[in-house]
Amino acid sequence: MRVFLTGATGFIGSRIVPELLAAGHEVSGLTRSDSGARQLEAAGATPYRATLEDPAGLARGAENADAVIHAAFDHDFSNFVANCEKDRRVIEALGAVLNGSDRPLLITSGVGIGDPGDGTPAREDVFNLEHGNPRIASELTGQALLDAGVNVSVMRLPQVHDPVKQGLITPYIATARAKGSVAYVGEGRNRWSAAHVLDVAKLYALAIERGEAGARYNAVAEEGVAMREIAETVAAGLGLPLVSLAPEQAPDYFGWFAIFASADLPASSAQTRAKTGWDPTGPSLIADLRAMDYSAIPS
Repeated sequence: MRVFLTGATGFIGSRIVPELLAAGHEVSGLTRSDSGARQLEAAGATPYRATLEDPAGLARGAENADAVIHAAFDHDFSNFVANCEKDRRVIEALGAVLNGSDRPLLITSGVGIGDPGDGTPAREDVFNLEHGNPRIASELTGQALLDAGVNVSVMRLPQVHDPVKQGLITPYIATARAKGSVAYVGEGRNRWSAAHVLDVAKLYALAIERGEAGARYNAVAEEGVAMREIAETVAAGLGLPLVSLAPEQAPDYFGWFAIFASADLPASSAQTRAKTGWDPTGPSLIADLRAMDYSAIPS
């Protein structure tokens, strides 16, 4: 297949590229820079120049593709709501190009959208319309396209990690460094699901090859890692004290991150594994946090 991949030079997308190429697919990858273009060419992919701020330009990149993976997202979480709205516009534009064909569009969301609201892990067969995560805009847009006949599927992400980046934990570490302490809320029993970035990239490739309209995949290797354990590991790595905050103290310490700091986000991938045969084997989140070079983090 000829696959158009947004986010092709990003944390996850740069790992999806070799998975697709190894499977015999051609890859056209989105980039906004000369350095990104060189990176894609060196990997064996064809660069396509556009930005998330130009949905029409992105749509033109999808016109001649047999399949589209939308893995790009603006990860400035301090502007999260606006960036989710930007993602909605991009998904609409990509879907408009693919409408009238069976060419698959695989979009990206978060595992929290599958939270059933009863304390059990998020699941692929749940679409929680009441969930407060603004990222739900991506899935609502995808569902509207699916209802209109576009072959849309969804990849739901947990904390995706390696020893350099770890999803939301990356800004969490930066906050701890700035505050001079590593905090968790209450007893720190809230959990975050996780998966190594190479395992996640493999699942993207499996999912786009399946091309199953309406499918939802949870890219989850670990159902739930307790926030207390995450905080303890980060505190050891940074050499900073560990502190517990009352819920009312969280906004002052965390700022925009407070909405996530006490969120309980466990998720299951049982349905995904049964459907695709995906078998994640990468290091655990805690193993990657322990392997991290904390001295390389900017002060």
